[in-house]
Amino acid sequence: MVSFSARARLSTAAAAGDQAGTGEVEVLRASTPAAVMVDPEQACRDAVNVGLIVHRAHPLNCETDLGALIGGVVMPNARFYVRNHFHIPRLASPAWRLSVRGHVGRSLSLSLSELRTMRSQALVATLECAGNGRSRFSPPTAGEQWRLGAVSTAEWTGVPVSELLERCGPRTSARELLFRGADAGSVPGRRVPVRYERSLRLDEAVRSGALLAYAMNGEPLPTRHGYPLRLVVPGWFAMASVKWLTEIELIDHEFTGRFQTETYQYETAAGERAPVTRQNLRSLIVEPAAGERRASGAMTIRGVAWSGEAPVRTVEVSVEHGPWMRASVVGDPVRHAWRWWELLTRIERAGAVSLRARATDEAGRTQPGRAPWNRMGYGNNAIHDVEMVVR
Repeated sequence: MVSFSARARLSTAAAAGDQAGTGEVEVLRASTPAAVMVDPEQACRDAVNVGLIVHRAHPLNCETDLGALIGGVVMPNARFYVRNHFHIPRLASPAWRLSVRGHVGRSLSLSLSELRTMRSQALVATLECAGNGRSRFSPPTAGEQWRLGAVSTAEWTGVPVSELLERCGPRTSARELLFRGADAGSVPGRRVPVRYERSLRLDEAVRSGALLAYAMNGEPLPTRHGYPLRLVVPGWFAMASVKWLTEIELIDHEFTGRFQTETYQYETAAGERAPVTRQNLRSLIVEPAAGERRASGAMTIRGVAWSGEAPVRTVEVSVEHGPWMRASVVGDPVRHAWRWWELLTRIERAGAVSLRARATDEAGRTQPGRAPWNRMGYGNNAIHDVEMVVR
């Protein structure tokens, strides 16, 4: 991990030049709420103090150490990974309101207290940055060089998007929901500040179980995770889960903003493109850690696995590229949350030992040995390999 002083020297301009890390952007509208920015130096210091691995200070981007994944189903709020495209806004809840407008029968302006009186739902969902594992691509790709810790799980509580749609009454012309956050900043090629925006088709928003979350693990959303309200789209990579929500507009056309059609696209070397949507199937070895030394003999190998398409069915582990051994997957299948797994085995040979883990989900998909390379380094779900030392 780089020192805090080194991280603090990273500039917003440098972050804006990171094409893979630049969010969907549109010209700031006159209705953009005034927001006080969280002090970036303090935000970075707070992240360091709780053990997050900071990649960038301005804007703050940090991942969870894999060792911190050991424990319960959810990640404590303070240790949940952080992905930002701009500085963190601090919104005052008394003045904040969610605007719902566009192709609707009834426009809405909702306070946080009004949202809390609406039908609520709690769900456990894993959020993962689309660039998680980018540093493992070869040849290297541009963008934040995430290792494997840009993923965490929480229990989210809020109002289902379907409930909001019932209240506003979409017109027959409505095609997509456009979600606007309060985070904004400068990006290359634009003369004015821009905002983070993403859209979902109406059927996608309902089918996915998308949630307007105001609580995280039973507490109000932390500022850096979107207070007072964020979108959570279960099963999708987290670029869809817009933070610091201020506006939802129902539009009658396909949204073609930068986050939607320029970044967050799988682009091959030949220039073929496809949108980044659902999380790929992935498993991680959490214990033992890379480089860890263990005594020979009985050994427990543990990890987590998840999939955006279907619940994880099996996890297998290979030692020194030997036969795949089936691990025990803990708990009931949960479609949108990771599951713990463990394998009890014996390793007698001393020296460097390679461990590999792969998952299979209920849709019949199995992790690839090598993920397809793409220009922006998204969706790397290659089989996780860890080299430890047996003494």
